[in-house]
Amino acid sequence: MLKFISKRLIASLGILLAASFLLYVLVINSGDPLAGLRESIADNRDYLMAQRSDYMNLDQPWYQRYWTWLVGVAGCFALKCDLGTNINGVEVNGMLAAAAASTMRLVVLATVLAAIFGIAIGVLTAIRQYSGLDYGVTFLTFLFFSLPVFWAAVMLKEYMAIGYNDWMKDPAFSTVQIIVIALLVGFVMQVFLAGSLRRRVITFIVSAAFIGVAIPYLLWLNFFRYPQLGPAAIVLLSLAVALSATAVSVGVRNKQVLYPALIAVALGLGIYYASFSMLKSPTTLMLVIGGILSVLIPGAIGYFMGGRLRKVAMTVSAVTGFVFAGLTVVDHIFRAWPGFLALKPRPIATIGSQTPNFTGDFWEIFLDRGAQLLLPTILLAVISLASYSRYTRSSMLEVGQQDYIRTARSKGLSERTVIFRHAFRNALIPIATIAAFDFAGLIGGAVITEAVFGWKGMGEMFRTGLTAVDPAPVMAFFLVTGSAAVLFNMLADIFYALLDPRIRV
Repeated sequence: MLKFISKRLIASLGILLAASFLLYVLVINSGDPLAGLRESIADNRDYLMAQRSDYMNLDQPWYQRYWTWLVGVAGCFALKCDLGTNINGVEVNGMLAAAAASTMRLVVLATVLAAIFGIAIGVLTAIRQYSGLDYGVTFLTFLFFSLPVFWAAVMLKEYMAIGYNDWMKDPAFSTVQIIVIALLVGFVMQVFLAGSLRRRVITFIVSAAFIGVAIPYLLWLNFFRYPQLGPAAIVLLSLAVALSATAVSVGVRNKQVLYPALIAVALGLGIYYASFSMLKSPTTLMLVIGGILSVLIPGAIGYFMGGRLRKVAMTVSAVTGFVFAGLTVVDHIFRAWPGFLALKPRPIATIGSQTPNFTGDFWEIFLDRGAQLLLPTILLAVISLASYSRYTRSSMLEVGQQDYIRTARSKGLSERTVIFRHAFRNALIPIATIAAFDFAGLIGGAVITEAVFGWKGMGEMFRTGLTAVDPAPVMAFFLVTGSAAVLFNMLADIFYALLDPRIRV
């Protein structure tokens, strides 16, 4: 393994070196960084030109400037990076840190959401091959994948920001709207749950009736301006997760797995009431530590109570505990929503990563940044969803034809066990490659998204540097995106061996 990693690192460094040289040459020959000042009629034009030349070392040959940048990058191995200054004399190190933090916050969330929902949809459509659900999902995923990014971003801003903000002044649904929404939900639910005609009709009627009653009830509660979750809803949702995870993994009758998950729910209920004092004025570190503990403690319970199925029990208990903790945080966010609306009556903004000069407590600031993050995250996740769902579907179908899958079925194993314990793990191998390149690609490919939403991230820094013929920000952008592409490609190769013991690196 170490030998493989060493070879890949050496080869990767060679690729990055050649690519950086090519990019630097292309950037410095794409225009004149002093063009704007040459046309200026200001009295201090010569001084400004000399200052900019000094910032960019234009008095040196191009190869010497590239060598200076390369030496500064080499200092990163000693944690002393020197990426130079931009056209205005601003240190690129600071610019890169702020831009990378902004873009990573956007890209990580979009990638995780796209992977989770894309893989789930891919598995479902593979199981229901050539069904109405399969055709419908295929149509929608390719539709989303084909949408022009700038057009989709504008539509999101129009309907999910401007339209939603107008609606939030007085949330209401007409009778016709409630009926249409109920019928659509009923139709979608019967498509997903499938079954016989009788089961489909029952699913449709129950789902439509539930929505038809729930929407007026939520409007009566004024839920959209004063949302609430409460311990009862959290417990019910967590129990649903515990039962579902147990049923999918080993069957709901298996007490060694089910009981630790139920204990995790009971433990979470005690933590819920304690959270009113702990999370009144929390910090990000406190939430991170709480999230880690919500996985470790239920996981430990599953380990000691799981017996021969301790790995499954650990996983189910940890997922249940994490979901309960997440719902508890959502409950606190709901409680902060009315105060947030008082500070920001139009909650969903269309520009920027945060509201300038916004003041509020921790939860209100959290809501502000989350609202700013919502639209670009949805856009990037929807575009990536098609790749994950289609590759997962094709991989599941291919694995389903293998001899060991037929052998597992012939032994009498349940279809749930065959799919999730035999087929799914092997089907993840090509998905690892997609996830690796998708993450690196989103970092470099969010240029248009960041431009439309006014997001001051890596894409904006790259676009500004390229327009101004300023190589320092462009090369900093390349350093991050190129290194990410190489690193995640190598991690994907290592992940292959973890997924399939037959693979050796």
